[in-house]
Amino acid sequence: MNELFTVLAAVLPVFCLAAIGILLRKAEWLTPEADASLMRVVVNVLTPALILDVVLGNAALRKPGTLLLAPLLGFAEVAGGVALAWAVRRRVGLAGDWEQRTFAATAGIQNYGYVPLPLVLTLFPGDTAGVLFVHNLGVDIGLWTVCLIALGHGGIREWRRLLNPPILAIVGAIALNAVGGERILPEFVRKTSHMLGGCAFPLGIILIGATMSDSAGDLRRRFDFRLAGWSSLLRLGILPAIMLGVAWLVPSRELRQVLVVQAAMPAAVFPIVLARHYGGDPLTAVRVVIATSVVGFLTMPFWLRLGLRLPGL
Repeated sequence: MNELFTVLAAVLPVFCLAAIGILLRKAEWLTPEADASLMRVVVNVLTPALILDVVLGNAALRKPGTLLLAPLLGFAEVAGGVALAWAVRRRVGLAGDWEQRTFAATAGIQNYGYVPLPLVLTLFPGDTAGVLFVHNLGVDIGLWTVCLIALGHGGIREWRRLLNPPILAIVGAIALNAVGGERILPEFVRKTSHMLGGCAFPLGIILIGATMSDSAGDLRRRFDFRLAGWSSLLRLGILPAIMLGVAWLVPSRELRQVLVVQAAMPAAVFPIVLARHYGGDPLTAVRVVIATSVVGFLTMPFWLRLGLRLPGL
């Protein structure tokens, strides 16, 4: 029972922050016009600062095996998830090709950033948060390659988006960590990055809640139970079981912890943006995200509790 309360204590703040985002949007205190500028601050300033804070001095990331396996597994999760969603895309009741492609690109990738981060920090304090970001390097590569290919794109021009501040921050922080950068950087730099990084996931999750609130009206009018069922079965049933099986085989304790949290996640939000910009169907993406997020509120504690029973956790 204590284990269940620990999981719930880690999960509930995430949903509370998303609910605050919804309420702020409803009250018009957080307007859609402010979203783009605030998200740029989160992505280009706060997230790199958080990465620097959790990677510097990280002993787990000085192990070559963890450093190589973490992004490799991150990419494999996206490739395998999208491939499985692609295989069943014609069974979910979507008539159009672009709707089916959007389903594959959205249901195939878990929420790998701002939702799992507070869970990792709560359940596994220590070096695991740094391993999460290195794992997410592989997920980002999969997002800008495999997901875009599923949407009918994926050329070199799109892949150049991999050169973004968070990924550059991961690479730079890993290099600094390898040479003992925590002893080289002045203390005020580390304290500043710690303070900035602490703002990243609360603001990010609030923005996610506000974005989801924008689509709530369309979703109520045109809810698709068949799509919701397939999305939840795939994202919250089949894929978590596979990922926990992989986690059982992984030698690194910190990487096992990352995979346990990743396995419990609903669909990622960012494919909604990809669908809007690359000819997909944004409403399909929103339906998948909302359905897996709502059902995920019930399944997340189950998968986390099951994952915490893996040997060595």
